Amino acid sequence: MILDDSLTAREMRAVEMNADHLGVSRLQLMENAGRAVADVVKSRFKPGGRVVIVCGLGGNGGDGFVAARHLAGAGYQVEVTLLGTPDRIRSDEALTNWRALQLMRSSIRIAEVRDSAEIRPLEADVIVDALIGTGVRGALASPYREMVQVINGSGGFKIAVDLPTGVEADTGAVHGEAVRVDLTLTFHKPKAGFGKAKRYLGDLVVCPIGVPPEAELFAGPGDVYLVTKPRTPDSHKGDFGRLLVVGGSETYSGAPALTAMGAYATGVDLVYVAAPETAAPIIAGFSPSLITVKLKGGHLKPRGIRQLGPFLDRADAVAMGPGLGLHEETVEAMDILLNLVEEHGLPLLLDADALKGFAQLKREVRVPAVFTPHGGEFEILTGKRVAGDFKERGRLVEAEASKLGATILLKGSVDVVSDGARTRYNWTGNPGMTVGGTGDVLSGVTAALMAMGSSPFEAAVAGAFINGAAGDAAYTEKGYHLLPMDLVERIPSVIEDALAGRMKARK
Repeated sequence: MILDDSLTAREMRAVEMNADHLGVSRLQLMENAGRAVADVVKSRFKPGGRVVIVCGLGGNGGDGFVAARHLAGAGYQVEVTLLGTPDRIRSDEALTNWRALQLMRSSIRIAEVRDSAEIRPLEADVIVDALIGTGVRGALASPYREMVQVINGSGGFKIAVDLPTGVEADTGAVHGEAVRVDLTLTFHKPKAGFGKAKRYLGDLVVCPIGVPPEAELFAGPGDVYLVTKPRTPDSHKGDFGRLLVVGGSETYSGAPALTAMGAYATGVDLVYVAAPETAAPIIAGFSPSLITVKLKGGHLKPRGIRQLGPFLDRADAVAMGPGLGLHEETVEAMDILLNLVEEHGLPLLLDADALKGFAQLKREVRVPAVFTPHGGEFEILTGKRVAGDFKERGRLVEAEASKLGATILLKGSVDVVSDGARTRYNWTGNPGMTVGGTGDVLSGVTAALMAMGSSPFEAAVAGAFINGAAGDAAYTEKGYHLLPMDLVERIPSVIEDALAGRMKARK
């Protein structure tokens, strides 16, 4: 049983969302999954045999509906047992396939089971478990628990669709009851918990279902899903992160403000902007939501770092660099601040002048971190020149990220994101985004996601996608006449469209 290339339930969901973004719909994936189940049955059992498919109300049940249709067409005696009522089918794709079964009156027998009292013994050559897929958490409730008991007590050859009902996909844990099958047909890749659930799985077969390789290589809406933190009615201020932005100088005041505005648009609760007293009032004028920390002098100095202690205590992540400048005292102050960030164990994003200052310091970074260079900054940071196609650049970024022990988000016509072990590419964005400030917005988006609890790699992949998609949305309305605030204004709708499946990839 080879499980090295396994996925968690949320990762599989993200892959499906990215496949849909690339033009392979969830309905197509369901069709391919159900057909794969039918093909395995046909390869092991002759036509005319009796097959009972026990279906739930979600996508797993939809896979079972598709399998039933294909098996009926191949001459098998098929019965579908639906645990629940059709009006509660949750998946649009499953509902489409359920409606198709309603018109197959002569070839498929359908039984609806509304509660445990209506469950009857199952008699068939093959029993297919299509009750619950990767969504199981904790012990099964009635009537699922009783149905699992009946399946386990039946004599037919048992097949699980994706994974046996009652087994948690990520951990392999079973809380009480779970189906024990002879064969598990899992889709696309094994699930992360399979190594600890072998006694329930039987033989394991991984079935391809037509997921494009690009769904795991290119950033997409699924990556936005991975970094989205659910909001409950009892959420409080601070539950969704506090970000400290350190930047600005006597010359550059807009950059840290754009980073802060990008962070707010992404959904972080609070943003503190620490900037020299010459820049802080200008930054505060961008929005009444911005909380500024006025540092003495016209640029960041070592003595100003003392003022940041209380804000580091409250922050969940730090973004450093936008508009910071490279005064000798500023680089010295950066080193002190990096030590404090590391003492607090805060995730860190370095951009713009902070990347150049970091290169001068010749030090390591000892917290989870994202570096966001463009090609010139990447050369200063690593000593390596960016060249070649996107895959060649990917190999270079991967090697340098491994040396740094951080995630690198290399900005370009195709963004490259790597943490040294994983490498992804982002194709959103357009030439109108060469205008100054769009990179500052990207830093705010990415740092906000880290402040809300996402890992640096996932935050960087999603941040690149969101920022580029916001630029594309602005281009659709304005052409190449973009300003960075055009991106900020569109970030919320880009996130919501990504989660709702309303986005399709550009050619």
